[in-house]
Amino acid sequence: MSAVSEVRMPKYPECWETCGSCASGDVFVLEVFVSPGDRIEREDNIISIETGKIALDIPTPWSGTVHSVHIEVGDRPEEGALLITLARDE
Repeated sequence: MSAVSEVRMPKYPECWETCGSCASGDVFVLEVFVSPGDRIEREDNIISIETGKIALDIPTPWSGTVHSVHIEVGDRPEEGALLITLARDE
């Protein structure tokens, strides 16, 4: 049986607060790469976020099957926001 885990928005890099260059503008979801039922491997990208100056891909920390997607294009995720739930491989 697989464990269901939540994948959340990671902490923004510390440099965003000190330099401010990358983080100028609002952070929003540019693209969602997964759908419920998709099989993903550890470190596969699940979303891409745009900061106004750069785009960053956010990977999953586990392998498994996507159970639910809780974010969509245009959303503005805060640190800790729920992105997906994943039925993890054991």
